[in-house]
Order: sequence, then C-alpha cells, then structure tokens
Amino acid sequence: MSKDTDPRKTGLAEGPLSRPAFDPRRVREDFPIFRNNPGMVFLDTAASAQKPQAVIDAISNFYAHDYANVHRGVYALSQRATDRFEAGRLAAQRFLNAGDAREIVFVRGASEGINLVAQSWGPASLERGDEIIVTEFEHHSNIVPWQMLRERLGIVLKVAPMDPTGGLDLAAFEALLSPRTRLVAITHVANGTGAVMPIEAVIRLAHAQGALVLIDGCQAAPRMPVDVQALDCDFYVFSGHKTYGPSGIGVLYGKGALLDAMPPWQGGGEMILEVTFAKTTYKETPHKFEAGTPDITGADGLAAALDYMERLGRDNILAHEERLTEYAERRLAELPGVRLMGAGNRRLAVLSFEVDGVHAHDLATILDRHQVAVRAGNHCAQPLMARLGVAATARASFGVYNDEADVDALVEAIKAAQELFQR
Repeated sequence: MSKDTDPRKTGLAEGPLSRPAFDPRRVREDFPIFRNNPGMVFLDTAASAQKPQAVIDAISNFYAHDYANVHRGVYALSQRATDRFEAGRLAAQRFLNAGDAREIVFVRGASEGINLVAQSWGPASLERGDEIIVTEFEHHSNIVPWQMLRERLGIVLKVAPMDPTGGLDLAAFEALLSPRTRLVAITHVANGTGAVMPIEAVIRLAHAQGALVLIDGCQAAPRMPVDVQALDCDFYVFSGHKTYGPSGIGVLYGKGALLDAMPPWQGGGEMILEVTFAKTTYKETPHKFEAGTPDITGADGLAAALDYMERLGRDNILAHEERLTEYAERRLAELPGVRLMGAGNRRLAVLSFEVDGVHAHDLATILDRHQVAVRAGNHCAQPLMARLGVAATARASFGVYNDEADVDALVEAIKAAQELFQR
C-alpha cells in the first residue's frame, strides 16, 4: 500500500465493510501545533488554518535542498526550484479543475487576487455608469476594491441583501441585475456566518445578463470540492493560509481569454519580455501578472497543502465539517442566552454567536482561559455585522482537526463565562 493510500498517513481509519471513515483525532496528529500546545481547542480556522507536518517539511526541504530564484537561472539549482514552483501551479490547477495551468495566477492572497481583477480588468472593461453587484455577506476584501474602482471610474456599486433567515435573497439579487451589470463579486461561504451562497444560481442569472462572476472562495476551498469549469465562474480566488498552507500566497483563477485580454497590474522584473526606455513588452498569461520575485517556497508549500487535502479526500472533509456544524448548532441551541446568527438554509463550519450580557471580546478572553480559541470582532465584515444588528460576535470555525469534543469544550467554556458574569 502506498503512503498516499495508507489510512495511517491520511487521517482515514477503516470503518465498517472496509469503507474509509474520517478520523479527526488521527488527522490532528499530523499537526504539530497541537503537540506543542497540549489541551488547546483551536476554533479559528476561518481566520487561518493550522499547518500539517507535510507542509512544514515541504517548506523546510525546499530551503535546505532546492532554493534558488526561479525562471531566470540556467544552472541546475534554479531549474529545480523553477520546476517545484511551477508544480505548485499545476497543483492549484488540479485543485480547482481549471482547464489550463495558464489560468492560475499566484498572488499574495485572495485580497490581492481581487485587487488584481479590480485594477486590471476594471479600468480596461468598465465605463461610468456600469454596475457591479456585491452582497451584504462580503469580507472587506470583496467590498473595498470595488469602492475604490467606483471612486476612480464612476461605476455604480449595488448590494444584494440578506433574507430574513440569514441567506442570500436570490429574488432581490435577480432584481438588481440589469443590462449595465458587468460583474457580480460574491463569497462562496460567508466569512462572518458560514452561510453557503447559491453560487450556481447566481452564476446562471448573472451570465444571462452578460455579467461576469468573481467568487471569493476563501472559506469554501478548504471545505468542499471546487470545480471552476463545472461552475463556469469567470474568476475564483482563495488564500493559501486558509487551505492549510503558508501565508503570503494565494491563487487567482481566471478564464484564459479574460486573463489574456487584461493588462498587467504591477510592473517589474519577471513579467517582461523586453524593456527599453521607449517601450516594454510583456510576457504572456499568467507571468505578466507576477511581477518581481514570487513567493517561491510558498508555492511549494501550497502544493503540499493541497495535496494533503486531496489525500484526506475533499468529499470526506465536506461531510466531516457538515456533521460537525450540525452538532455545534444543536449544542449551542441548548444554551439559554446564546444567539446564533442565522445563515439561511445551509451553514458550513463557521458559527457566529453572542451571549447575553457578555461582550464578544470579553467572552473570547474567558474562553481562552479554558484553552478554547475563538475569534471575536467584526470578522472583516462590518456591513454584515451592521445588518445583523451587532457590533461584534464571537466566531467558532472548524477545520479537519476538530471533533465533537471540541464543540463540547466550547459549550462548557461558554457556560463558565455565563456563570462568571451572573455573579
């Protein structure tokens, strides 16, 4: 049995009838952070996921054996580094099922990917009065770049609302579409509440009006299979650090024809063919968007992270996090004085809540005393918090290493906080 199929190497234990069963306790052993912080209950994966040993080893190995600058060296070490760097691009292509590796652009993170589209595609494609639609669920990174474009070009920014259950109001979204709609920029899974957006319907409706669709996949990519060809989205972005990889690298997928038509965003080394003081000619996609020395080891570490997720099985990850989400919803509903923010008809792995009489930051501080790590604040989604009528929430989010015992620890820590504030 190869190491890639050995259940001991993938966090999969043999279940009844030899069918693989996802074992988060075994998966946790792959993450040294838990050995080095015994007793910690980490419930902040939506902010940044912990790193498996495979990713740590890949980065260390790269620096120890194969590091050199890429693409421009003719010596063997640079060629090996280039091969590993471009293998990271192929890994991202497979991960998203993109049709061509040229459709994968390495960026510093999802934020830079969105900004690249805004600052390259935007001025080349939009005129005053053209419309972009976002939703009330968006992370600031999928709001601010479009506001900056509005100030620069005079475009119109429309906002699709949340429905009373906490899901996207699809009818209201459809009503916002018009012949002037050029782009819909929408999250796949809401960073603030875990609400899963009806992406397929959004893409279908937007394309019927001739609009493009950009998807912020930061919370979806670590948790579910993503097939950009099946979705038929035009752009898709995700960050390495949320997909169990290193920080400082991310992926922008774009349909090849769109990327080819877009001008470079940043200038510098690596993205050029020839420079004179009279004129510069640029490389083809994707390299024309990758100015300067890239995050070389980051691409290799990202490839290791994506391969690790593939070995676990992305369907297994999705099923595990769906079960854990349902369990957490039931446990939190048992607690008096706890309000769970709505997420429509489907939530995945992210739960925002508030506790009567306890500020979110105070709550997170008390939970930390019980070794339960959650996020507190507006989660880079201030418009969403305003729509929910709160200044801040506590947010618990799950990863492949979490299980029901972690949820139970969260519940007990919340009870302790309630008792403390009732004294």
